[in-house]
Amino acid sequence: MATTNRRHALKLLAAMAAGGAVLPSAAHASIFGSFATSRVLRETDREANSRIAMEAIGGTDPIISIDTEYNLQRVAEYYQRLVANGGWPALETNVYELQLGSNTRPVRDLRTFLMYTGDLAQEEGVSDLFDAPVDVAVKGFQARHGLQITGIVDEPTYWAMSVPAAERLRQLELNLQRVRGLEGHLEADRYVNVNIPAATIEAVEAAQVTRRHTAVVGRIDRQTPILQSRIHEINFNPYWTVPKSIIERDIIKLMNDNPNYLAEYNIRILDGNGNEIPPEQIDWSTNEAVNYTLRQDPGSENSMGHVKINFHNPHAVYLHDTPQRALFTESARFHSSGCVRVSDVDAFVAWILRENNYDIISVNTAFASGDRQDVSVSNPVPILTTYFTAWANRNGVVSFRDDVYDFDAEGRVDFPEIIS
Repeated sequence: MATTNRRHALKLLAAMAAGGAVLPSAAHASIFGSFATSRVLRETDREANSRIAMEAIGGTDPIISIDTEYNLQRVAEYYQRLVANGGWPALETNVYELQLGSNTRPVRDLRTFLMYTGDLAQEEGVSDLFDAPVDVAVKGFQARHGLQITGIVDEPTYWAMSVPAAERLRQLELNLQRVRGLEGHLEADRYVNVNIPAATIEAVEAAQVTRRHTAVVGRIDRQTPILQSRIHEINFNPYWTVPKSIIERDIIKLMNDNPNYLAEYNIRILDGNGNEIPPEQIDWSTNEAVNYTLRQDPGSENSMGHVKINFHNPHAVYLHDTPQRALFTESARFHSSGCVRVSDVDAFVAWILRENNYDIISVNTAFASGDRQDVSVSNPVPILTTYFTAWANRNGVVSFRDDVYDFDAEGRVDFPEIIS
């Protein structure tokens, strides 16, 4: 049908031209705009464009490295020139919801903006058409900012595009100082870096990132602390002892809303002698519950999932699995009470326990058994939790994240918790 309609339109145009007819410019633009949109929608491989966007932000250089320091310096120099010339043009709200196939005047502004940010090549030029290169560019912008890769200028994408170039330059300069402050202080051949603003984990070995994992970190009012330690123990199918802060802030309210909450999630109440007492004996209208131990049994509902990853620290935080795996698909993964949830945790634990002769098969076998098992890591792996809101790879592709804990706003670049 589309082919027939197109042929009909072409014949009509030819007949009108032969007869000396004059086409109104609006009609002319509408007809050919429709053809262009149809062609773009038909010929663009959206999945391939998403892969291109993800591959562009990749690389094996750890954030804390002399390579990243150099890459950030190069990008900062470009942003300094950009800001000196007035930065990139502000986008109007009329770019909102633009996507592949859009053929309208605001696309010109979007294309211009993406040229300034380096996501769209200059040779692609300016036009009204949201074509395949613009689709790649928008997806690249989204990937660089840790957003859902949709190719649509949705609300999170629009707000990320609304950040002035001067503010991005300040991020680059702050994070350049952070990298410089930590680079050279990591002597371990093998370590784990949890980058809080990105909610991601780097497993680093021989100065190269061997694994990356999506994470869920502490929300703004219950922050994941900055620290340095060593992963020394793995608990398979662990109990979860509910922190008193969570009892006070969460459990008491949940029990008032649903008196069966503890039973539904296999959480037992234990007194000081380890004796179990029924929930009915607790006055949930008060804070009496904090005087008891609340312990969740191992199983599918356990808040730590199949595994807890321990490292000594004064904050009682740790890494762990989770039954709420859908959280890993979100862009803003700030949901925990300070601990860090790890995606693909079986592969991560296998990497940690490699020198204990574990592999991913033996780790999953331990998960499936349901048996409580504690394994001491034969060669404890250093772990850092850090705060980087900007970094760049060797291709000059820069990534940004929101300043979730206001460390950028405070100008904080020194972390004595890591360098003592």
